[in-house]
Amino acid sequence: MECGLLLRLHFAAALLHFSSFAFSATGQGIGVNYGIKGNNLPSPATVISLYKSKNITKLRLYDPTPGPLNALRNSGIGVILGSLNQDLQKFAGDPSYAAAWVHANVVPYADTVDFKYIDIGNELVPSDSATSILPAMRNVAAAVHAAGLSIPVTTAVSTLVLGTSYPPSQGAFSSEASQVMGPIVSFLASTSTPLLINIYPFFAYSGDSADVRLDYSLFTANDVVVHDGDLGYSNLFDSMVDSVYSALERVGGSQVPLVVSETGWPSAGGMNGATVDNARIYNNNLIKHVNSKVGTPKHPGEELEVYMFAMFNENLKPAGTERNFGMFYPDMTEVYPVNF
Repeated sequence: MECGLLLRLHFAAALLHFSSFAFSATGQGIGVNYGIKGNNLPSPATVISLYKSKNITKLRLYDPTPGPLNALRNSGIGVILGSLNQDLQKFAGDPSYAAAWVHANVVPYADTVDFKYIDIGNELVPSDSATSILPAMRNVAAAVHAAGLSIPVTTAVSTLVLGTSYPPSQGAFSSEASQVMGPIVSFLASTSTPLLINIYPFFAYSGDSADVRLDYSLFTANDVVVHDGDLGYSNLFDSMVDSVYSALERVGGSQVPLVVSETGWPSAGGMNGATVDNARIYNNNLIKHVNSKVGTPKHPGEELEVYMFAMFNENLKPAGTERNFGMFYPDMTEVYPVNF
């Protein structure tokens, strides 16, 4: 959720019409985003020690900052390595720039850091630069291959790519997004690489709480809330994920898996529903849901790889909700209990 907050709020309003929580991070499904937009955050070595102490085995890093990358050496933590959105045009237009980036930011760490994916572009569809994503991905993938490495290259999108999201079986990319998503999906299918998707039930609830039930958003509904043919949905997270799966199918991407690269709930910031209790309930129930390996109604029994947003509250983000998605304060005390 590094960009596109206002756009996502606009999308959220139209998205739908209609104790104690255990966490075992040893499951393969859960990672946590590590953002560094703060001037009071712990040192990278201390942060990685915190990940390890909580048995968190996966991490998303938004750009190739040397401090975190060095701290990740020999940690055993799987890493999604991001790139700066402002570098997209250089990646797309200059293969030598992509090669230099890989040699500077990937090759020196590849022997000791477990890179799961390289993310080129975060939430850039739709945008004026969206058409540069695929050529940028191709050039970075070629540079990775030329360096003798096997690291999948992908991109991260938000649910703004969807023109239709309800019911989930009718999920489809918008006409604007489909012009770029179709070729991107074909590339991902050809390389057996997942699409990264940022999923936020919070914004759907906060933007339209009259129609979107809180219990449906927090995984606490005891009944089926959305009926979609033979499928029933009792939580909004699954509905949103399956709507993206449906959109993939419509552009020939039925074999392209999804990785949820961001999801979370803010504990403060002034927006409707942004409370400590709601954040605690959402994140703990998300972990329980993912680690149960039940999958989604459209993909039952398939464990989903999910990265929670985020490790820390970051004080250099815009004031308000954006600063309050962290599960830890910068002093590493808990914002609320997550039973790692």
